Amino acid sequence: MAPRKSRPKMEDEVTPSKKNLEVGSPSSKKSAIKDQLKACSERGREGKKIASKRCEREEPGFDNPGIEKSGIEFPDSDSEEEEEELAFSRNYFLAKEIGSPSSKKSTVKKLSDINLVDEQLLRASLSEIKMKNEKEIELLLEEYKSLYSHWLFELRCGFGLLMYGFGSKKSLLEDFASTALNAYNVIVINGYLPSVNLKQVFLSIAEILSDQCNKNKGKSKIPFPTCSQSTDDIISFIKDVSAKCDSSVCLLVHNIDGPGLREPDSQQYLARVSSFSCVSLVASIDHVNAALLWDKKMVRTEFKYSWHHVPTFVPYKTEGLFCPLILSNSGHAQTTKTALVVLQSLTPNAQSVFRVLAEHQLNNPKEEGMHVSDLYTKCRELFLISSQLTLNSHLTEFKDHELVKMRRSSEGQDCLFIPLHSDALQKLLQDLA
Repeated sequence: MAPRKSRPKMEDEVTPSKKNLEVGSPSSKKSAIKDQLKACSERGREGKKIASKRCEREEPGFDNPGIEKSGIEFPDSDSEEEEEELAFSRNYFLAKEIGSPSSKKSTVKKLSDINLVDEQLLRASLSEIKMKNEKEIELLLEEYKSLYSHWLFELRCGFGLLMYGFGSKKSLLEDFASTALNAYNVIVINGYLPSVNLKQVFLSIAEILSDQCNKNKGKSKIPFPTCSQSTDDIISFIKDVSAKCDSSVCLLVHNIDGPGLREPDSQQYLARVSSFSCVSLVASIDHVNAALLWDKKMVRTEFKYSWHHVPTFVPYKTEGLFCPLILSNSGHAQTTKTALVVLQSLTPNAQSVFRVLAEHQLNNPKEEGMHVSDLYTKCRELFLISSQLTLNSHLTEFKDHELVKMRRSSEGQDCLFIPLHSDALQKLLQDLA
């Protein structure tokens, strides 16, 4: 067997750190990467040639004589692209080092690094922004006015109107109600509010219908339901009265997909009332998934929607007042409104317990919170609670609505605190009073 020859050293086989990394311009670095890839591909071809020659020399000495020379084949490279990809994968980390230094810099950003603006200042700045394309928007709204007669015809045929499209439709629907719905008793529901009292709305409908029936009957009067009755009883009363009087009521719902009406029970109640012959519905939606609120029965047999695409391109100024701003410093105003709604739904004793905790937090701003035992003693002195079990039930309700939180003090005791700024907490107590 002939002695092996040492592989000749190619000219391009030079350490890249000495030959190519001395150049500082980006173009020279790119060319250095290409030179390295080219050198790797040439080394691959040279290695295949050397291996082929070795096998040709060593073939007669194979133990198996049945193997012929023509039976051994060394496949050539499929294409230059595959060789370049193979060479690049071998020199991946080298290419990353030779690359631009900007790639080494960290591009990770956090939301906490953004300098947020005070909410009042941000809202004041937003109010100063002038609306663009005012003339075009006015012309578009004038075109919609020509459709009022068609919308009114659909209402009289028993269909409900559902308006969708980009832009606030509040002014459009209110203009339609004041212009074309003079024969109806219009009740407006602002669904964009955080909470909507549908029971009060249904009581208003029942009162309107019962008054109309009493005028027609004369002496025999129909008593309308009271607040003490359940919502189902009020809806049943509306159903019975609707068959006896000729009066018509139109529910004008701004954002029927709003946060105050997204609960399944609220949508079911609205669907049942809208199915009555004396009640018509005109509503608007703005959420992209609003149709998921209803099933097939509600849409076809109860609401009986007639969909109308009416983009107005009007800013959501009124609707946006009740949405927290992403770039604002804090949502104290929104949090205070939510807390007020929750507290108003609780019992007077629960409100008084919350007031005791809030006043202690305002009077002692440096403390970590109020101990549970101190709160129990204070409430017991004011005759707000009768036992520890009553206090625990109030605290559980506070925690479920995130009105009160608990943390460990430096002494290892459980302390209660209200997660609100002192100014927001004072305003909450004033509104609650």
